[in-house]
Amino acid sequence: MDEPQAGGERRYGRAVFLGTVATGLSSLLWARPLWSRVSHAAGPLESLVPLVPAGGWRIYTVAATMPRFDPATWRLRIGGRVARPAVLSYDELRALPHAAEVRDFHCVTGWTVHGVHWRGVRVRDLLDHVGASPAAGGVRFVSAEQPYVDSLTMQQALLPDVLLAWEMNGQPLPREHGAPIRLVMPEMYGYKNVKWVEGIDVVAHADNGYWENLGYDRDAWVGRSNGYSS
Repeated sequence: MDEPQAGGERRYGRAVFLGTVATGLSSLLWARPLWSRVSHAAGPLESLVPLVPAGGWRIYTVAATMPRFDPATWRLRIGGRVARPAVLSYDELRALPHAAEVRDFHCVTGWTVHGVHWRGVRVRDLLDHVGASPAAGGVRFVSAEQPYVDSLTMQQALLPDVLLAWEMNGQPLPREHGAPIRLVMPEMYGYKNVKWVEGIDVVAHADNGYWENLGYDRDAWVGRSNGYSS
């Protein structure tokens, strides 16, 4: 799939963003003042951390440091409108039926990484495991990277290619990509693909997440949102 094309005001903001990336690959670049001035439409980048120059990835964070994963103490909490609230260890999560898929990853700022291999548990299987209420309208994913949070509608979360992934390209998920688990929603831009997930809440309806509160679209369909058109 080709990279999406930006238009109008957003095109200018993304061009400045990519220029900032090019000048900052050798060090951490904290970009809030610059981004706030040049791209009000796209919202401010809290920080830009170009830690993975290979493979086309660019790593963004909203906190000063990335969360660390300790398999001995890490737990995934699942609650809200469910019949069987759960607290799962890393081993318990990986023991659930799992799936693999190969999908492209698209960032709303205009770059794409093709053919990423993911493995994890389907979100719809996890929701079935805890008995999500049929009346619930949304699923909220809480990151250990505070205050990052985002939501999908229940209909979106039940799509068969939506995963909580613990493996990427045949290896355990790296820290910079959200270890131990991250949301993979291939049909939406990367900001919906919450990293470092530690909590899932089944809720009455989907609400704004971190970037939606800064101006991005709640439904982040690739090529059909945030100023893009297929």
